[in-house]
Amino acid sequence: MANTFLTPDIIARAALANLYETTVMAPLVHRDYEPEFANQVGDTITVRKPAVFQAKEFNRAAGIEIQNATETGFPVTLNHFADVSFAVTSEDLTLKIEDFNEQLLNPAMEAISQKIDRDVLALRNDIVQEVGVVGGDNAYQWDNPRVAIDAGRVLDQKNVPMTERRLAVGPITKAAWTGDDLFNRADARGDTEGLREANLGRRVFGFDPYMTQNIVKPAQTTGNSTTEVGVAFHRTAFALVFRPLALPRGAQNAAIQSYKGFGLRVVFDYDIKLKQDVVSIDCLYGTKTLDANRAVLVKGADVA
Repeated sequence: MANTFLTPDIIARAALANLYETTVMAPLVHRDYEPEFANQVGDTITVRKPAVFQAKEFNRAAGIEIQNATETGFPVTLNHFADVSFAVTSEDLTLKIEDFNEQLLNPAMEAISQKIDRDVLALRNDIVQEVGVVGGDNAYQWDNPRVAIDAGRVLDQKNVPMTERRLAVGPITKAAWTGDDLFNRADARGDTEGLREANLGRRVFGFDPYMTQNIVKPAQTTGNSTTEVGVAFHRTAFALVFRPLALPRGAQNAAIQSYKGFGLRVVFDYDIKLKQDVVSIDCLYGTKTLDANRAVLVKGADVA
């Protein structure tokens, strides 16, 4: 039976679920999403940071000391506008949502999720600390998973919190690391399908390790090869901020959906010339390095 309920709202919800399940880097960094800013003016916003308190030694004679619960903020430019638009014929619209999801939404959301990963990873350009340099004085080189020890040392020396440390590497580094017994002694799982697939195994020297195919750093390209540059970081080293796009005034068939820091807009339009619907899926977000001292590059191998 034809599916007569394939609406922008249903597509937006399915697309958002796909996006949430396939991203790797997005859940690993500081996130922020505020739906009430849909009608904001300008492309730069201020994102709230949690209040910071200091534990004081209690003096019974003096009593407690009240601290101001003052939230601070940092500016983030919404500098990324990801879009995937495609035509849907009348034949396509007779598909069940499962078929529509498999044939159209999955590829569309995979493209957006990869773009988000690459945009977050582009923040590595702000990081100057590095370990695993071939021929350097580090205790371990990039192809030894114990290079995470050096990365942890760098973060320790910067007084970076021990919790919520992550390590993202590329396919070549993964291949070298997973041959080590270190990755065969325990099992760990991420929070989403994307993270479960990306997770390399057990916690490695204080880091939760992940692999992403988007790790290759174009800025390192020399000749016919490109360097695979991983990154070890604390969640608060980088930020990914979504803001909802307003519904277009000229389109009646449109919907916005948000979930756990992600926001997507789906708009239907009709192409009278070709007699087909056009589905446009987009999202507005910004990426920013919050503290370069909370991240360290893990230099890797050349990709032919």
